[in-house]
Amino acid sequence: MDVLKRNNVTVTGKGQTPMLFAHGYGCDQNMWRFITPAFEDDYKIILFDHIGFGQSDVSEYSPKTYGSLHAYAEDLLEICRSLNLHDVILVGHSVSAMIGVLAAIQAPNLFQKLVLIGPSPRYINEMGYTGGFDRKEIFELLEALDSNYLSWSVGIAPVIMGNPERPELSEELASSFCRSHEEFAKNFAYLTFLSDNRPDLQKLQTPSLILQCQEDRIAPLEVGEYMHQHLANSQLEILNATGHCPNLSAPDETIAAIKKFLAPEPVIV
Repeated sequence: MDVLKRNNVTVTGKGQTPMLFAHGYGCDQNMWRFITPAFEDDYKIILFDHIGFGQSDVSEYSPKTYGSLHAYAEDLLEICRSLNLHDVILVGHSVSAMIGVLAAIQAPNLFQKLVLIGPSPRYINEMGYTGGFDRKEIFELLEALDSNYLSWSVGIAPVIMGNPERPELSEELASSFCRSHEEFAKNFAYLTFLSDNRPDLQKLQTPSLILQCQEDRIAPLEVGEYMHQHLANSQLEILNATGHCPNLSAPDETIAAIKKFLAPEPVIV
């Protein structure tokens, strides 16, 4: 199947340099609607839906094929190859930040910069590492998901979104979860919350920006600091925003941070 159809790829923008936006768990490309207009005049904007989410075509999906985050990274690379993209700026949110890291490790010459929003290489706490969740919490979360996906979606959305004073954001996220294909969403949740990509961090050489919210239940500050310490050529910026989805809750601050990172280096005469 044509990858552009399979992943519901859309291309807009007036520029030549490609910016590829990869959405987080349970979301779709619509989650970037507050961000992309700020870049459309200067960049080629590429949006897509991970298989099982949004308007993706799931006819070729199988749990065996999508048995690791590497499969989603391969989809990302296939999109780039199909569109003949070069010097790509990848903007990845949450689990897609790590998918982007895996893709850039596999094809380092394809990407010029990575913007990693709320990334986490490991969600489970271990000796000497704070991921944000005890092992018991993660398995209780996954058991609740298996038991009643719709109820789980409604319950987890406010935890992920934060910003309780703006319930409409949590409602939007819950609705997005509920529109997702349940089987695929469950499989993707297991991959997301049980993966350990810490050993991969040292393999990445692409310049990267880590955008970390000052208060994020899903990826706490310690995770952002760990990423920064273990990613060569990385910058860490702590946003004033709270929650795990600043692309929705604080788009102006998110845009400003990305533009600062992408700005050309000043020429010293």
